[in-house]
Amino acid sequence: MARSFGGDETGAKTRRIVGTYGYMSPEYVLGGVFSVKSDVYSFGVLVLEIVSGKKNWGFSHSDHHLNLLGHAWILHKEGRSLELAYTCQGVSHYLKEVLRSIHVGLLCVQQYPGDRPSMSTAIFMLENEVELQNPKRPGFFTERDLVIAESSTSTNAANSLNEVTITLLDAR
Repeated sequence: MARSFGGDETGAKTRRIVGTYGYMSPEYVLGGVFSVKSDVYSFGVLVLEIVSGKKNWGFSHSDHHLNLLGHAWILHKEGRSLELAYTCQGVSHYLKEVLRSIHVGLLCVQQYPGDRPSMSTAIFMLENEVELQNPKRPGFFTERDLVIAESSTSTNAANSLNEVTITLLDAR
């Protein structure tokens, strides 16, 4: 992505969207607007993935159809953030750090760039025991309600599959 923008640019608008799904900020995907807060969003996704041990892209849960960001936000709102944490040996020794990481991750993935902290502030919040504000709804908070989607199709309508082909190019 760095090649798409000049070295001294801190924000830009582009017509060509490049990046990895699940890590791109809403303002970039939907409007082509890239800024330093787009990187903060990606960082927040990565923090939540590390804590949970799950990928944002393709996340599934037996109780709902939320993506990882939506799942983390709901758990946080319900005071159950620790349920997101990857259950490996030794995590109990770092409960405060895990909870802080989830909280900071959620602050980084908020819908609007102005609500997200700067990268230096996010790092500061991870390293220090400062009071954290409550995160707002994350960008790309999605729930894929498969039951409604199936019932909304007409019985007379032909069903179609979305067959997507991804081509990976190798350099010569």
